[in-house]
Amino acid sequence: MTADHDEKQKRPREPGTRALLDALAIGDPEEILKLRDVLADLGRSTFGMLLMVATLPAFIPIPGLAGALSGPLVMLVGMQLLFLLRKPWLPGFLAERGPHRRLLVRFNQRISPWLERLEHLVKPRLTAVLDHPFATLFTGLLLVLLGLLLSLPIPFTNYLFGALMLMFALALLERDGALMLVAWIAGIVAIGFFGVLSGNLVAMATRWIDGLM
Repeated sequence: MTADHDEKQKRPREPGTRALLDALAIGDPEEILKLRDVLADLGRSTFGMLLMVATLPAFIPIPGLAGALSGPLVMLVGMQLLFLLRKPWLPGFLAERGPHRRLLVRFNQRISPWLERLEHLVKPRLTAVLDHPFATLFTGLLLVLLGLLLSLPIPFTNYLFGALMLMFALALLERDGALMLVAWIAGIVAIGFFGVLSGNLVAMATRWIDGLM
């Protein structure tokens, strides 16, 4: 046990969210960042980074864009967590696409001040909330339902769902189980308020499941 503990202590911590975003922001602003390249060599941070990239359209003030792009991508992440995949799988046509670097630069400029404030609070802890199979299944289920909600034309909710998706992404990227617990609670509240009360989420989820059969 002591040897395992010492090994974990010596193991270098994976790059934080700010470092990853800063690295991706360097280069030609007109270059398209292919998802395949963005997710390469990220280790356990891969799902978190994919979720963060999926969240980008939610912060673009164009009606319908968040639902059309972010919603299905968030659902894709959630489904893969439900299947307990260790690494994300992307279809070829999606792996070869991605945001322009300039979009990521603008996003990084917006979120960087907040990440700077949070970096002393967000840290690796309660990792069982991230690694336990049942916890992973629950996270995946919430992301599928939240992705469905994001796909619905609910006015003035893009930023709200975008912030919620960022909370999940940060928890995965920073290996912070405590933050994931907060994200779970916020996700359940959002699903209850926007989904179950209106009845839209249940109906849409039923149609979507029927389409898979």
